[in-house]
Amino acid sequence: MKKRSIGTILVFFTALGATCFISCNNQAGEAAQPEPKTPVTLGTASIESISEVAELRATSLFQKKVAVKSTLAGYVEGMNANIGDEVAEGQVLFVIKTKEASALESLHMNDTALNFSGLIKIKAQKSGIITTLDHQKGDYVQEGEQLGIISERSSLVFILEVPFELHSYLKTGSSCDIVLPDNEVIGGKITGSLPSVDAASQTQSFMVTPTGGMKLPENLAAKVRIVKQEKEKAVVLPKPAVLADETQTEFWVMKLINDSTAIKIPVKKGIETAEKVEITSPAFGSSDRIIISGNYGLADTAAITIQPSE
Repeated sequence: MKKRSIGTILVFFTALGATCFISCNNQAGEAAQPEPKTPVTLGTASIESISEVAELRATSLFQKKVAVKSTLAGYVEGMNANIGDEVAEGQVLFVIKTKEASALESLHMNDTALNFSGLIKIKAQKSGIITTLDHQKGDYVQEGEQLGIISERSSLVFILEVPFELHSYLKTGSSCDIVLPDNEVIGGKITGSLPSVDAASQTQSFMVTPTGGMKLPENLAAKVRIVKQEKEKAVVLPKPAVLADETQTEFWVMKLINDSTAIKIPVKKGIETAEKVEITSPAFGSSDRIIISGNYGLADTAAITIQPSE
């Protein structure tokens, strides 16, 4: 009985020792595992100009249009104009045969004293482009009836609809950019505004005259960029570098303090564009390394590993 008890005790202590050995080995293995590091890419702050712009829709319109009218009743005998033609002041556009001349011609009268052409020339009062033709050859027209419309090229403007809360940013004589549907950007100048606001949309109409002499059609939909505020020599970071809380009231960046650790730095924003953000506080220098990607969800004092920028 005594020998059996001793054997049982030896087995118990042997098993206990093995358990402790395995447990210590597991703890040592866990302690030996390296701390996980988040791969990130870096960037630095730059000093440059930055501006905040508003992009608004606009439609082209010829402000000055001249109606070409018949000076008497008769038939359209000839036409020297087509829609889209450029015409000069004094150019003959239509030839009208009076109804009396047409009546005499239909009687086939041989009396030469009664024969007269009865042809009246209608000329362009202004230079421009033919945008409307209301009659064709052979049509009967009344005295004073409209035959077509000449639009003056130089009178083309873009009508810009501006929400009233933005009207203070538009000043007569100030410059702006006009973005055409093919993404070509041309210069423009604000040349006036209408003294009324649309009751439904609460927008005010401004006239923007394109510069550069480019020939543009009417009813062209474009966008006009208006500068709301701008600043030179601003401290700027790429937009992905700046993080925010759910309420968009607190902002921060992750800054490296060494090659493997990043800390959270609260910041204050200024002007913001689609790609960049002005940092008004604190003052970052070109030597400060800021995380550009891989920063989302990082805690303060996070372990990181630097990846080469693409």
